[in-house]
This record gives sequence, C-alpha cells and structure tokens, in this order.
Amino acid sequence: MRKVITLAFVFLTFSFASAQDDLFNQLDSVKSNKKEVETAAFKALQICNIQSTKLPVRGELYILISHRFGDLSNGMNNFFGLDNALTKIGGIYGVANWLSIGVSRHTFNKTYELATKYKLANQMIGGFPITIVGYNTMDINSDLDKAIYPQLKFNNRLAFTSQLLLSRKFSESFSVEIAPMLVHKNLYDNAIDQKDLYLIGGGGRYKLSKRLSLNIDYAARLGSKIEASPYHNPLTVGLDIDTGGHIFQMVFSNGQPMTDVSFLSNSTGSWEGKKSLYFGFNMYRVF
Repeated sequence: MRKVITLAFVFLTFSFASAQDDLFNQLDSVKSNKKEVETAAFKALQICNIQSTKLPVRGELYILISHRFGDLSNGMNNFFGLDNALTKIGGIYGVANWLSIGVSRHTFNKTYELATKYKLANQMIGGFPITIVGYNTMDINSDLDKAIYPQLKFNNRLAFTSQLLLSRKFSESFSVEIAPMLVHKNLYDNAIDQKDLYLIGGGGRYKLSKRLSLNIDYAARLGSKIEASPYHNPLTVGLDIDTGGHIFQMVFSNGQPMTDVSFLSNSTGSWEGKKSLYFGFNMYRVF
C-alpha cells in the first residue's frame, strides 16, 4: 500500500510539473504574440513646419517658442533677417495619451491659433504598419481693423486647417510621413488667394546620432485656381537637437509665417535661385 501511495505521489508530482510547464509555455506564447506600439517615429511635435504624429502624453505641458527671421537674401540691409523677425509662443497640453490641445499667439497678423491633435491608430511592431493622427487648427486674425472694414464680422477673422497625418517608422534612424490637408479661409483676396486650398504634404526624419537628426517637410498645392499666385509650395529643411530637457529645431524655409494656415497657403519665398529664404527655430520645453 505504501508503494502504491508513493507511486501515486510521484505520478501526481510529475503531472503537476508538466501541466505547470505547459501553462508557462502558453503564457510565453501569448506574451510573444502580444503586439507592442512602435515609438518615437519623430522626436518633436513638428517635423519642421508640418506637424508630426507625436503627441504629448497625458498631463504633459509643452511650452513652444518659435522664431523666423526675415529674408536672408536681403543681406546686411536687414542684418540677414534680424530686423524683420516673426515670433510664435504657445502651449500644448496632453489631455489624454491620444489627445492634446494647444493655443498660441503669432506676430503675423496678430493671430491666435487654437489646435487639437488626436491619435486614431498606432503603428505596431509586427502589426498595423502606420500611425494615424488627426490635426485641426483655427486661426483668429485680430489684426483686421473694423475702421478699415466697416462690415467686418467675427466670422471673417477665422481660417481653418484639417490634416490627416500618416507616418511610418522604418528603422531606428528613418521615419516618413504623408499628410493630405485642407486650408479654408472665411476672408481672402480672390485675386491672389482662394477660399479652399487642398494640399498633399510629406516629410521625413533621418537620425544622425543619438541627439541629432536631419528633417525635411514639403506641401504641394493641388489644383490651385490662381495662375499668377505669388505663393509657393512650402519647403523646409531642419535639424533636431535633443538637449535632454527640450527639443531645439533649427530650420530654413521659403515661408516665414508659422501658423498652419499661413505657411501652407501664403509662403512667398522660393528655393529656386534662393529668393526669400528664412532661417529660424522651434524650441519645445516639456513640463
């Protein structure tokens, strides 16, 4: 009887150990099949001028200071742009990990810009191939004077953008984004501008070192109805510098204004012949 009990105990112990091994193997299998979110396609909230698919995490507050100096091609006449600078200052707050809101003030047309950014899908390692983010802005032009425009209404001060940002991180060094866009203006000069402007934007980031990356973004106007328009497709080249406490971006662009409405639809410079190019920076500080 004692032998039978001993054999039964050995059998039960072996069965329990085997079952435990099977359970651990199943858990390991489930864990290995679990998809992880791909992170850091872009280090900053902007590629250069165009928004990236990066959002603040919940509770983060970004303080943004941007500067665009005047036309470099004027040389010493405006001290290589220092005499004619534009400034933007604002804040972006992470309401949730998938949602942020922002407000900023621009010297260009004394514009206030309200923005919201929301993530629709994440790129997954071994899974869904892209990150999808929506981005919307509303500009309020406070520079319009009712003494000059007696019929001016508040609605005339407003302009909007709607953007869909699609990015993919191909490697630790290389990320790409494309972005269909719409700019809508309630008040515009139909001789040189239009009410609705469709664009297709894009950009990329190439990591040069642990704290340095080369960025570029561009937006092409689609079906522009103004043949003699003074405005050009915005092209910007920049350098991201990660200082640990903040991201500092140095940029060269053919557009000086920094609201999404204005740089997308009213960039007057041209890279051809290096006419009217503007140097500047974006600085983000996280709290």
